[in-house]
Amino acid sequence: MSQENAPIKIDKWDGNALKNALDDAAKKIMNESYGLVESFKLIDGRLALCSIAVSCSLFALLWDFLYPFPASKTVLIICVACYFILTGVISVYLLYFEGGVFYVGLEKDKAGIDPDDKWTLQSSLKKYDDQYCLKITYTGGVSKQTRSVERVCSVTEFFDEEGTLCYDLYEATVKGLKDSLSADKKAK
Repeated sequence: MSQENAPIKIDKWDGNALKNALDDAAKKIMNESYGLVESFKLIDGRLALCSIAVSCSLFALLWDFLYPFPASKTVLIICVACYFILTGVISVYLLYFEGGVFYVGLEKDKAGIDPDDKWTLQSSLKKYDDQYCLKITYTGGVSKQTRSVERVCSVTEFFDEEGTLCYDLYEATVKGLKDSLSADKKAK
């Protein structure tokens, strides 16, 4: 059996592993079943902010190496302040812009004229809780109207006693949510 088709087995008592396994499976379902193209703009934004923060700290390190401490005091204070502010900006970005979004897929227009439709998957699983919340949001490329559907269910619906993901059950759930939004899209 290939590595790609191997069943996903995790420690069923590890909440992060449960959430990550379900999120990865949802990504795979959206890409393979519907031919969506994953957009990495949210992750690229976070990566850019982190790169700027690290560059600021590396500049401070290099400046301190070239001009030892008493001479580099002002530059070090400025760089530390910038790093502190940037980590705050990164936290705000993660909280308000990403907010649990783990997948953004673009559905290309068949004619290639209209803007892409956007499918966003967002999930949450609270610590010491078994209730997994999956939210799928559709944003029309032309109309810019947003519709979403959400399902909260126990993770035990998708994992067996050994901690193996029951992919078929989860795939049916994700496809059902997505298809319900697609049906709404066609009805309007």
